[in-house]
Amino acid sequence: TNIDKVNAELVTLTYGTMVAQLCSDFNHKYSEVNKQLDKMGYNIGMRLIEDFFAKSGMQRCSNFRETAETISKIGFKMFLNITPAVTNWSADNKTFSLIFDENPLADFVELPNDGRAQDELWFSNIFCGVLRGALEMVQMQVEAHYVSDVLRGNDTTEMRVTLLRYMEDEMPPDDE
Repeated sequence: TNIDKVNAELVTLTYGTMVAQLCSDFNHKYSEVNKQLDKMGYNIGMRLIEDFFAKSGMQRCSNFRETAETISKIGFKMFLNITPAVTNWSADNKTFSLIFDENPLADFVELPNDGRAQDELWFSNIFCGVLRGALEMVQMQVEAHYVSDVLRGNDTTEMRVTLLRYMEDEMPPDDE
């Protein structure tokens, strides 16, 4: 609907403005901007997982392959109306790729033309943090990072996600 399109465009433009402000705040030190986007996403992911379970009616997944498919076909579809492809599994089934045919955060975006952003800035790095935060809430410690991005001139936008370990029910670090 038109309302959904307006909301999506508002989110896209707001996100772009936020990334531009981070670039300014950190004097175009893109590694710091990437860290901040990841940290913001992590905090969002920790809260988003509850909304995901409430809206989807899903139970916890039984293995990492099922988790990957759920992230792609239900999570991204539910919150962003996109379905990245799950592919490039490692032999041990602990690492996979998400290939994004579309990325709503990257609409209307051109990276700064300063000779560095094309090589250093991962514009949508907030998604890596969202996955880390959400999966940590279901006792999966993962590492997520981009290996390519169409905004950088690559043919595809690809995120690699690696399961580091299943966590025991642990108290969060600051909880007593």
